[in-house]
Amino acid sequence: MGRRKRHTPEEVIARLRDADRLLSEGKSVAQVCQQFGVSEATYHRWRVTFGGMKQDDMRELKRLQEENRRLKKAVADLTLDKMILKEVAEGKW
Repeated sequence: MGRRKRHTPEEVIARLRDADRLLSEGKSVAQVCQQFGVSEATYHRWRVTFGGMKQDDMRELKRLQEENRRLKKAVADLTLDKMILKEVAEGKW
């Protein structure tokens, strides 16, 4: 059994685009999966997750995820600052 490879979202989107082309040429899902070296379950999971996405959509998703990560960190930092100031104000320091 081969080593598992984690595919990037960009690779998955490109593979799904290739799969659409191969399927339209008359290949079966099993043949496409064999060509890509993935199971049919993986193919169907990719299709559900990334089915309608294009490369621009993926870039926007990554940008939004990064912004969300930064905002969560900022909220956590501010919450910690607020807790510290509250304790200082209550004389617990």
